[in-house]
Amino acid sequence: MIYTFRGGIHMEEYKFTADSPIEKMPAPKKVYVPLSQHIGAPCSATVKIGDTVDKGQIIGTVEKGLGCPVHAPVSGKVTAIEEVLTPMGRKVSRVVIENDGEERLCETIIKKENAVSEVTPEACIEAVRLAGISGMGGATFPTYAKISSALGKVNYMIINCAECEPFITADHRMMLEYPEEILDGVRILNKVFGLEKGLIAVEDNKLDAVAKLNEVRGNDETIEVRVMKTKYPQGDERQLIFALTGQELPAGKLPADVGCVIFNVETCYNVARAVKYGMPLIERVVTVTGDCVSTPKNLLAPLGTPMSELIDFCGGLSKKPMKVITGGPMMGMAQWDINTPTTKGTNAILALSEKFTRPYDPNYSCIHCGKCVSVCPMHLMPLYLAQFSEQGDLGMCEKFNLMSCVECGTCAYICPGSVPIVQFVRMTKAKINEEKRRQQALAAAAAEKSEGKDSSDKKEEGKK
Repeated sequence: MIYTFRGGIHMEEYKFTADSPIEKMPAPKKVYVPLSQHIGAPCSATVKIGDTVDKGQIIGTVEKGLGCPVHAPVSGKVTAIEEVLTPMGRKVSRVVIENDGEERLCETIIKKENAVSEVTPEACIEAVRLAGISGMGGATFPTYAKISSALGKVNYMIINCAECEPFITADHRMMLEYPEEILDGVRILNKVFGLEKGLIAVEDNKLDAVAKLNEVRGNDETIEVRVMKTKYPQGDERQLIFALTGQELPAGKLPADVGCVIFNVETCYNVARAVKYGMPLIERVVTVTGDCVSTPKNLLAPLGTPMSELIDFCGGLSKKPMKVITGGPMMGMAQWDINTPTTKGTNAILALSEKFTRPYDPNYSCIHCGKCVSVCPMHLMPLYLAQFSEQGDLGMCEKFNLMSCVECGTCAYICPGSVPIVQFVRMTKAKINEEKRRQQALAAAAAEKSEGKDSSDKKEEGKK
């Protein structure tokens, strides 16, 4: 049986690196490690300039609230702690480490016997928290928090191996080259959630990975590999849940609210390494590709390595790119500085010519063909969302469920009138959220004023 969802689109895949084995990239002379690589509060540095650090040592922690610690990807000396701008224009701190080439491992990294069979929920959560693992499909939500919040609520655990965006093959190669660790990750998480079976969802353009996982799985009935139809955005959690369980995830709800929990395949791999060895997240697989890259490759690169060095390791640029994107071409982010360091959420670096980019057309025009409606995986009406957004009608945007849009870009991709639908949606979401914050602030101020008046009235009554 081939599993799928309603809507979506099959597009050209451009998986140039599907047959390219993962190459371990030598650690650079310097790494630039951002202290905010996850959803939640940024880390505060636990090291200072001049400190000597070991590979895997914690160099940043979150004191309060949601967050993940950050670790040194190399051994060496801290030469700077500085503030820089992210591609989103937000200031973050980063730790600069000069690599001493000694590859000294932190003393906390030790192999644990029988870790898979004897793991407890508490031990797994703590190991994952200390390892600084966050969602590696791009969302970067702290994994320990996802596990904690889903305990006791889960009937289905899904390992997301869809990798449905064009160009990216990092997860594909992980399944072919590290199947044992991935399957151990599934076994650990099955045990933590008390499940009889975990589901691995793989698209049918990766049947070699399906065969490999089934070969290594053998007779282990606690793991099932399910084949998905190759279609974008198959990897979105709502589409996975519907395809595999038949349930629809309501707007504003989390997968755990419908008895599901989803992990990216590389996240699953790193959960196994954290539980079995105490290995923190200090490197990841990155697909470096695009028609402007001389020799596209899949690289295992230390976090904090400048993107320019990954591109250089692939032979550099063969021609000047129109765009350099981190992530996929549909939901990735264009970069203004290719010296930006790789982070926990960097699964791909794409250097693309104008052949693969659609420039903004100021003469865009909706011709009401309805194609965007037919492909929307959330069953929305993107043409009206764009129209009301352009008019600034926030009320109608909310009425037409704009906040349910997952910004996958299928509507903009298929639009013959070049309407920048996703950009309209993103801007309007920001306006709606800003208006909600303003209303909340007004309500809080009114409540505070009312409390002050009540207190004053009581004092006056007391005087009388």
